[in-house]
Amino acid sequence: MATFAFALPELGESIESGDVVQVLVAVGDEITAEQSVLELETDKAVVEVPSPVSGSVTAIHVAPGDKAAVGQLIVTLETDGAAAANGAPAPAEPPAEAEPEPPAPPVAAETAVAAPASPPAPEAREARSGAPAAPSVRRLAREIGVDIHKVPGSGPGGRVSADDVKRYARTTQPDKPTAAPANVPAAVTLPDFTRWGDIERRPMNNVRRLTADQMARTWATVPQVTQYDQADITELEQLRQKYAPKAVAAGGRLTITAIVLKVVAAALKRFPQFNASVDMATHEVIYKHYYHVGVAVDTDRGLLVPVIRDVDHKNILTLGVELTQLAERARSRKTSLEEMQGGTFTITNLGGIGGTGFSPILNAPEVAILGMARSRIQPVHADGQFVPRLMLPLSLSYDHRLIDGADGARFLRWVVEALSQPFLLSLEG
Repeated sequence: MATFAFALPELGESIESGDVVQVLVAVGDEITAEQSVLELETDKAVVEVPSPVSGSVTAIHVAPGDKAAVGQLIVTLETDGAAAANGAPAPAEPPAEAEPEPPAPPVAAETAVAAPASPPAPEAREARSGAPAAPSVRRLAREIGVDIHKVPGSGPGGRVSADDVKRYARTTQPDKPTAAPANVPAAVTLPDFTRWGDIERRPMNNVRRLTADQMARTWATVPQVTQYDQADITELEQLRQKYAPKAVAAGGRLTITAIVLKVVAAALKRFPQFNASVDMATHEVIYKHYYHVGVAVDTDRGLLVPVIRDVDHKNILTLGVELTQLAERARSRKTSLEEMQGGTFTITNLGGIGGTGFSPILNAPEVAILGMARSRIQPVHADGQFVPRLMLPLSLSYDHRLIDGADGARFLRWVVEALSQPFLLSLEG
């Protein structure tokens, strides 16, 4: 028998930690490989973390409510030697993501007769040895001027965490402040609110923290423009109500959002600059030949944006079913990390709550987002008289580095016309 220390593995790009929602095993349990041992809420979703080996649980090192970082010990197992050898107690960083190291001087092999003329000192070799750390931790070290190879790692196998880097920086650079995350504005200095009464401090959950950082970074780095228009959806609403039972029978709902998904996919094909990203490091525009549209979902944890893949290849009924299921999974914390990534455009609909309009903020690195407010009956002048029409307020925010105002107006007008004249989508979409 052997002891296997199971550390939290890499969970996805830019994910460094999560909050433990539930521990799914107990000391003494016999578990199998790939059996989930805990639920973890990350910045993007709630995920189950499976054990890489079979064995008996001898110790649990986290509890619900704890924050667990990548590389942190979470469960200890007693397992057979073969299983332990096949497992990885501490996740090592993939070689492709490691920082390039300077070529090491040749070192004599055990069978060599003579050592190199000027071998490096033992301490030099030790200082430049590979430091196991996530790419985000290496980036933090570079930003605050710390040599990652000199930082003692506190994790399994000597893995270096962000806290290790900060602790080392405080020790060696006590007068140098830790850098804020790249492109995020410095926090505003707050007054002492207790001077005016009682207060309560509550930590942000992962979703709120990610949203705050992402919105601040986007607002600070991307010049945005928002344009507004209204679509006459009187005929579209009649068709929606007529065919809504078909969507219900299929297990979904035929909502305006599902219809707008299809309209947007057609618009993105007609205006490819809206289905792109800007790479300012190389001054290139990245055009995407796939159409994955994110839909903002209001949950008790905050706003989540699961992504519907290949919208252009699906009919509206299919989109209605998929959108219903995806929203339910998001609200019940069952959305996978994969379902939260890869979007090329975002739709956010506040019509169910109310309001006459709003200015959505880009979900970078996407370059455009469409907002929908509540539709209402309004008098519209047509053929010499005012008639009641159902009008849907729309707002389009876009990255002005890539998209000019005229293009923004054309895109939004095309969407408006497609919604106002449902046959147009079949004709030109």
